Amino acid sequence: MTNLEFQPQFQASEDFAIAMDERDPLKNYRDRFLIPKTSAGDCIYLCGHSLGLQPKAAAAYIEQELKDWAALGVEGHFHAKNPWMPYHRLLTDQTAELVGAKPLEVVVMNSLTVNLHLMMVSFYRPTKERYKIVVERGAFPSDQYAVKSQIHFHGFDPAASLIELTPRPGEFCLRDEDIDAVIEREGDTIALIMLGGVNYATGQALDMARITRVGHARGCVVGFDLAHAAGNLLLKLHEWGPDFAVWCSYKYLNGGPGCIAGCFVHERHARAWDLPRFAGWWGHDEQSRFEMGPDFQPMIGPDGWQLSNPSIVSLAALRASMNIFHEAGMERLRAKSVSLTGYLEFLLNQNASPKFSIATPREKDRRGSQLSIRVPERGRALCDQLNREGIMGDWREPDTFRVAPVPLYNSYQDVFRFARRFAAAIE
Repeated sequence: MTNLEFQPQFQASEDFAIAMDERDPLKNYRDRFLIPKTSAGDCIYLCGHSLGLQPKAAAAYIEQELKDWAALGVEGHFHAKNPWMPYHRLLTDQTAELVGAKPLEVVVMNSLTVNLHLMMVSFYRPTKERYKIVVERGAFPSDQYAVKSQIHFHGFDPAASLIELTPRPGEFCLRDEDIDAVIEREGDTIALIMLGGVNYATGQALDMARITRVGHARGCVVGFDLAHAAGNLLLKLHEWGPDFAVWCSYKYLNGGPGCIAGCFVHERHARAWDLPRFAGWWGHDEQSRFEMGPDFQPMIGPDGWQLSNPSIVSLAALRASMNIFHEAGMERLRAKSVSLTGYLEFLLNQNASPKFSIATPREKDRRGSQLSIRVPERGRALCDQLNREGIMGDWREPDTFRVAPVPLYNSYQDVFRFARRFAAAIE
């Protein structure tokens, strides 16, 4: 088996899962994370789509900054082992690599919704003729709140300005042709297409290259929320060409609760000085930042959208994880993810029951690591029961149990044991 080959004929046996783990070229990365314990040992943690596990190295990275703060005080900005003034740049190349961008196109800053608002300030410029925003009806609530508030801010009515993409009756996921049809039909009135790369509820991965191409052909600005896509899918943002993208770092990227977020702005906007923006001093040209002048001079690229100096502790925790991503490589991680998720689906189908169904698309290119299992009756109780048994997924109302086998720290044995206990609990 080569590093990218994870496609054997699946078997519904624990021996098969053990053999797959033994042959897994990425198996040793599991040992670099702290896995919650139960009385019987490691829990089965399938909740990386909500909060990733802590890298063991994170404590040392943070401790280094605490030591420098204690020893140097304010001089740590320039004389720490890793000086704080340019600290965020330690993550630039790895972040660009992770999302398929140029270093000029990415920055680590703020939180996801703050970054989304900053991007919409610049890229949602409604006019009397072109004022609508396209979102998913099932988008994460924070995105809905942010988009509606921007519409209100510009004096428009969300009831008339928000286009919500909705699956066909009886279906859970959007069809590519239906997305195309909406953009083609409404294109002259659409100011912004703002969609999630992976839907948080269904786990569906959208064809971002196709959406960008169709949207731009109709004169629309295109942006993506990659909260469930960064560190999960193989992204090629520069090649696909959306105008901007934002993401958080505490899910698949394992940066810790509330960790600093990320932002992409395509290089064609790197010197778009005429774009309006909400400015802050950390986005000011760093060569003259400390001259404390009254006029804002933005830096090139998304660096110019920074507001305040970032939390060094948060950046340090994220560095611990991003170094692991850099070593493992997203191509290898994605290949294992496809296999792990496919194995989970295979095992669930071995115990098919009218008591549950899978809402996530079956095609590997239309999903990430997550499977969303619909359990219409007593699903919350089942989720809680499994949690008490040391199996961590999460529940989303009204009927969805979300589980995600993450390739950095989940194993085939995790998947097998979950499927076996789920089958027992559902019956």
